[in-house]
Amino acid sequence: MFIIGNLFIAVGNVIDILLTIYMWVIIIAALVSWVNPDPYNPIVRFLYGVTDPVLRPIRRRVGVFGGIDISPMIVILIILFLKYFLVKSLIDLGYRIR
Repeated sequence: MFIIGNLFIAVGNVIDILLTIYMWVIIIAALVSWVNPDPYNPIVRFLYGVTDPVLRPIRRRVGVFGGIDISPMIVILIILFLKYFLVKSLIDLGYRIR
């Protein structure tokens, strides 16, 4: 059973790393949007291409408050919830199965 426990621990750690990277990509995309970047820059296109599919539905539902887009903040809160609930639960389950 220790193999399944190690699998849950490994999956939890990988998901944690991926969520952390995605959170930083969202933060960088939000910061870049403040400086009015060149839309043809490959880095800017990558950032918007990776973050817009997640941010767009939240923007539609929440809208903009006083000219401030709060959708990145909402997505970061969702990511933090997933890290503290889902990832921690997977890792704890892995340690219990061991």
